[in-house]
Amino acid sequence: MKKLVITLTTVVVSISLVACGKSQAPKGDSWKTYKKEKTITLGFDNTFVPMGYKDESGKNTGFDVELAKAVFAEYGIRVKFQAINWDLKETELKNGKIDMIWNGYSVTKERQAKVAFSNPYMKNEQVLVSKNAAHIKSFSDMKGKTLGAQSASSGYDAFTRYPKVLKDSVKGQDATQYETFTQGFIDLKNNRIDALLIDKVYANYYLKQEGDLEKYHMTKSDYAGEAFAVGVRKEDKTLVKMINKGFKTLYKNGKFQEISNKWFGEDVATDQVK
Repeated sequence: MKKLVITLTTVVVSISLVACGKSQAPKGDSWKTYKKEKTITLGFDNTFVPMGYKDESGKNTGFDVELAKAVFAEYGIRVKFQAINWDLKETELKNGKIDMIWNGYSVTKERQAKVAFSNPYMKNEQVLVSKNAAHIKSFSDMKGKTLGAQSASSGYDAFTRYPKVLKDSVKGQDATQYETFTQGFIDLKNNRIDALLIDKVYANYYLKQEGDLEKYHMTKSDYAGEAFAVGVRKEDKTLVKMINKGFKTLYKNGKFQEISNKWFGEDVATDQVK
């Protein structure tokens, strides 16, 4: 009996793998398809609080999750949420597993070469988070110290792109890379790294929820500020237009501000949204 179960399991797994292998990216502008099927798939790192994450009950929630639902509700389209490995986000988009990257996704030149971006809807910046006892008050204080960062994050991209700012001075001239920021915070808490390069919006929310905000110091980044936007396939020109239109509609009717105030206690909209 056990042998039969193993065989059937193998068959099911094989079928699943074949089915996954057949996934292909839509060709051309797919807005008519999204409208016809009344669904669109959003890819996100489901640990990135408060932008988009899975809560303790298993529900997808967060600022980006609610904003995406509200935008596509304007068009009668249901958003399906697909958790992805952040390292593979552009690959998943290109291969058609997802239709959008929407999860605190910062606009960078490298990413602009791979995807089409909506208008920026929120500002962000990178910060160095360290324990107060480490006395890290500037990037120069990181000389010879260990740094952590999320793999393929905009922070790590800046870290590698501008080596003289920070990379050349940290221990090993590289950062310990984590699949999620949560893993980085665990190592920081246990003194396995001296500081974590991270999105300020995540750091603020995470430390407040943990009740540890007073135990850590946030050092303002020497990198340029960032902006969050939605990334889609370059062929999806209509999708970009409809997302931008949705932002403005939600701001005009007050829904954007309502969602923003719920998660941040303020209006975080950029000028392009207003």
